[in-house]
Amino acid sequence: MEIEIERKFLVKSQAFKKEALNSYKIKQGFLNSDKDRTVRIRLRADKGFITVKGKSTANGLSRFEWEKVISKLEAESLLKLCEAGMIDKIRYEIKFGNHIFEVDEFFGFNEGLIIAEIELNSENEAFEKPKWLGEEVTGDIKYYNSQLSKHPYKNWEK
Repeated sequence: MEIEIERKFLVKSQAFKKEALNSYKIKQGFLNSDKDRTVRIRLRADKGFITVKGKSTANGLSRFEWEKVISKLEAESLLKLCEAGMIDKIRYEIKFGNHIFEVDEFFGFNEGLIIAEIELNSENEAFEKPKWLGEEVTGDIKYYNSQLSKHPYKNWEK
């Protein structure tokens, strides 16, 4: 169990792909997508994960997170029980400065949306920002995966 400290940003170009250390496909669903607590099932290659996240702090930077590795078969079975609105994305890992940015390129109902996340050790930790990083959306609940499963990007008014 730990507190996750994370900042989220929109991505304004595809330049991050040239800098990626690796990438992998992720499929995920939510057994519970309540804003006070979410229970996520994730399938990444041959590994499954179950994750419980608590309510975010008022500034959106921190929240409780617990995660456990489960088998691919368990993840596939649990994904069948999830709420409607599966998340389909490719995650790219990019080292920039002393940090790793995780950039998610969404597909399906969220196609066109690209979000970068950086995990920090403290809320005030400084970090270098790559040129492809756009507007900060930390704390904006509509960018949470649990919300994207209910209110996909393709339905937003542009």
